[in-house]
Amino acid sequence: MARILVINPNSSQPCSDGISSALEPLRFPGGPTLDVVTLQEGPPAVVTWRDWYQVVEPMCRLVERTDADAYIIACASDPGIEAVRSATAKPVFGIFRCAVAAAVARAERFGVIAMVDSSIARHRQALRAMGLEDRLAGEIPLNLPMDTLLDPDAARAALMSVGRELKERGAESLILGCTGMAHHRAIVRERLGIPVIEPSQAAASVAIGAVIGDRA
Repeated sequence: MARILVINPNSSQPCSDGISSALEPLRFPGGPTLDVVTLQEGPPAVVTWRDWYQVVEPMCRLVERTDADAYIIACASDPGIEAVRSATAKPVFGIFRCAVAAAVARAERFGVIAMVDSSIARHRQALRAMGLEDRLAGEIPLNLPMDTLLDPDAARAALMSVGRELKERGAESLILGCTGMAHHRAIVRERLGIPVIEPSQAAASVAIGAVIGDRA
């Protein structure tokens, strides 16, 4: 059976558990195994550029010693994606890039709910690399810690407020810009009435298609 390794670059096991729960609808009989692993060398959350660079080499080593048919970097800043791709001949997907592709497939303009202010520069770098910066209606940070995002209720009001503002700016689809927001997707989509993209799900969908396509 094909295997897709989903790497959470931070050291938060609750965050990894949330990613795994978000991927549950994409696990199906005969389909690729979606294994979520936590990078023990990682910071509690990837917040700063220093955190971003800190996880690159440990991820490369993890990929080199772990066999899989595809790899997913499950952080919405896609840390070290170019370096990790150099460590394997198998496909490597960044969840932010996959989320952007899904967002623009659903609508002309999209918004991003970022975790913190410092996330925005990293997202803009990825958007420039993809040539899609002009499709961004706006990006607004929550500036909340990971523990708050992982709480079922604590971040809900902030998420809805930011989501409404982005919709008013012209966003026709939304990206949840941190894996810690995964469990909020359904309620945000229901209340705002526009597509809401959870990046881990977006990347897993692309990886499943790639793995199955390679074996067809």
